[in-house]
Amino acid sequence: MSHPPAPVVEMTGITITFPGVKALDGVDFRLFPGEVHALMGENGAGKSTLIKALTGVYGIDSGRITVDGEEKRFAHPGEAQAAGISTVYQEVNLCANLTVGENVMLGHEVRTGPFINWRATHREAARFLQEMNLDIDPRSPLTSHTIAVQQLCAIARAIVVDAKVLILDEPTSSLAKAEVAELFRVVRQLRDSGVAVLFVSHFLEQVYEISDRMTILRNGALVGEHLTAELPRIELISKMIGRAGEAFREIRAEARAVAQRDTADRPLVRALGLGKDGSLEPFDLDLHEGEIVGLAGLLGSGRTEAARLLAGADRADHGTVEIDGTPVRMTSPRTALKHDIAFSTEDRKKEGIVGDLTVRENIALALQAGRGTWRPIPRKELDEIVAKYIAALNINPPNPNALIRNLSGGNQQKVLLARWLATSPRLLILDEPTRGIDIGAKAEIQKLVADLSRDGMSVVFISSELEEVLRLSERVVVMRDREKLAEVVNDDDIDSGTILELIAQSGAHAS
Repeated sequence: MSHPPAPVVEMTGITITFPGVKALDGVDFRLFPGEVHALMGENGAGKSTLIKALTGVYGIDSGRITVDGEEKRFAHPGEAQAAGISTVYQEVNLCANLTVGENVMLGHEVRTGPFINWRATHREAARFLQEMNLDIDPRSPLTSHTIAVQQLCAIARAIVVDAKVLILDEPTSSLAKAEVAELFRVVRQLRDSGVAVLFVSHFLEQVYEISDRMTILRNGALVGEHLTAELPRIELISKMIGRAGEAFREIRAEARAVAQRDTADRPLVRALGLGKDGSLEPFDLDLHEGEIVGLAGLLGSGRTEAARLLAGADRADHGTVEIDGTPVRMTSPRTALKHDIAFSTEDRKKEGIVGDLTVRENIALALQAGRGTWRPIPRKELDEIVAKYIAALNINPPNPNALIRNLSGGNQQKVLLARWLATSPRLLILDEPTRGIDIGAKAEIQKLVADLSRDGMSVVFISSELEEVLRLSERVVVMRDREKLAEVVNDDDIDSGTILELIAQSGAHAS
């Protein structure tokens, strides 16, 4: 009878304490060769800390780490890589000024004596790229390729160093569906060759598609290890957030309770034939006070383009926007703010937070912009506003002087919401407000949106997760190929299958 393989990595009783917090508390973790293993948990559960303990970024206070049966204490990531443990981070950690081949072979160039043989180096890079079925020129600039290809180049570099363990930290957060499929093809290929892949992602569907097994952490402690196929999604959510899916069921009930609105009155905002050449076909949309309207569609469908036109972030070539029945030239987000329209962008890092500023300063940005440079907000008034929203949104840590770059993704998103709520908007446009954050933070933000609607605020809600759109929205605008296809009332007969069928049917008619 054959015995199961021994773990390539085994971590036992791992404890790490930072000032005032125990980040990991006696955590056990096993990773076997030839498997994709998902590490699951909310932001702050200890996932990143566990990875950093394994790769030598953090030292451990107690516990034991073995790699291929030998006890290891890595002093820095270079030692971990030398032992066959490679990491590909969410933000691609490559050299943008180098070629593909130079990145793939970095530190392992082919040498003739003391000199680098660039022809042989690029030839070797091409060989490793070919192993992954990547047909790209190793001499091409890295920046000439998509983020997905850059991710695959980072994985190719892991193959060069003959990695036994490949850690993928949120590798799909910026990828389109086709790019995710290509990444997963390479991951399965590596798994089948015996590499152990540790996969970290907030996308549950992707976790269930790619992983064989998962380990769940909560509040720095081990909750359990499970075969993915044997753990239903609702049980996974329960284990991750410490309660069953009641939070989401309650949000659905709250949203339904406020969705019975009289839409015969004049809309708060009306878009008539609003469109932009090469970006979005003209569309109509009415937004009433106190309702949540969801924009649903696949990536590239035009959801974000519609939001940006409504918010003045892009200028329309066609159509008009009316506010309370009066036409308004929506020329900039500042114009929108003057008319009580706030827009929270989908790109939190590039267009949202200012990493070098504090929580207080990030919250104050839009409010101060509305008042102008020469009318600074009095410190006492600002402190009261900041304290109000830190408490209301449960921003953690509740420290207004903390640099926002040091907060988790979920708490950064809450600070962004606080920024816009501080302007007291009548219409709040939220583009992917829960992308890349944990389930607990998602529930909190969704509940907040339902509460804002109940209090009379109009909300446009965009999410790639159809279930999230349907959970909150009174009406759903369905989009495809940068065109509005349909607008449906979200009643009990509508589900994600209905929306997807609408998209597919329209696609068939269009062709």
